[in-house]
Amino acid sequence: MKYLVTGAAGFIGACVIERLCLQGHMVIGIDNINDYYDVNLKDARLKRAEHASFQFIKMDLADREAMAALFVEHQFDRVVHLGAQAGVRYSIENPMAYADSNLIGHLNVLEGCRNTKVKHLIYASSSSVYGLNNKVPFSTSDSVDHPISLYAATKKSNELMAHSYSHLYNMPTTGLRFFTVYGPWGRPDMAPFIFTKKILAGETIDINNNGDMWRDFTYIDDIVEGVIRIADVVPARDDKWTVEEGTPASSSAPYSVYNIGHGSPINLMEFIKAIETELGIEAKKNFRGMQAGDVYQTYADTQDLFAATGYKPQVGVAEGVAKLVSWYKEFYNI
Repeated sequence: MKYLVTGAAGFIGACVIERLCLQGHMVIGIDNINDYYDVNLKDARLKRAEHASFQFIKMDLADREAMAALFVEHQFDRVVHLGAQAGVRYSIENPMAYADSNLIGHLNVLEGCRNTKVKHLIYASSSSVYGLNNKVPFSTSDSVDHPISLYAATKKSNELMAHSYSHLYNMPTTGLRFFTVYGPWGRPDMAPFIFTKKILAGETIDINNNGDMWRDFTYIDDIVEGVIRIADVVPARDDKWTVEEGTPASSSAPYSVYNIGHGSPINLMEFIKAIETELGIEAKKNFRGMQAGDVYQTYADTQDLFAATGYKPQVGVAEGVAKLVSWYKEFYNI
């Protein structure tokens, strides 16, 4: 098959491309290579993903004409839309970047899929959509109407936009709510990377809510496995579905939403301890209060995804942190 993967230089995108190429698919990857974080890391990810069946095109999701032309030229079978402006705190400081990439960019992808009759659109949502929800584990049947950051609001909007296209044009779409992805080649703006970097440098790490936080840390290989498998599970119409009796994660339209996470939250201090143990260094710690846009706990109910794909995470925190630290030392020559 021929795939488009957006966010090709991103953490998840580059790893998904590598797997798709190994499976024999043709892949076009796009990314605008912005400087939200280290461009050298993005370039290195793309180099790692190099394959005879992979072509990279530098392109901005918000460029309507270029995106439309891309879809017409390549006639993709499937689209894995992972490109977005990420980051909860950054959305508080730079909201317009999220409107351009996450709203206009997402609309351009939807339009491209509609106009060229793409067989399945798989796109990135986020666990952030659960917002003020305190019920755990987070289920796709829960309300997600109270986001606490603009980033989360754009991801909820992506799900709503996808549903409207699924309904209007019978276009199969699947949203994936990612839960705290970490591992080799990870994002420098996320806690696992930041903690590893600062502890090695002898710098103080900031620990939010005095360490009383829980995250459903999910190793990158488990995430990629879930993405690859769900691509083959194409949603179908269900004319018997109703709003009153159905789950928000499905529809009468060919539309699905799944959580994709480990399904077992880890206390933040336990995760930090795993990094300290692997490095053989005790971190200098600055305990502080909860930060704007943060949530106390994330915890994925992944039963629906398991039922659909047989996907079940394999990598625990000790193993995942060991691989992250090993990669970090090698990549940065430490």
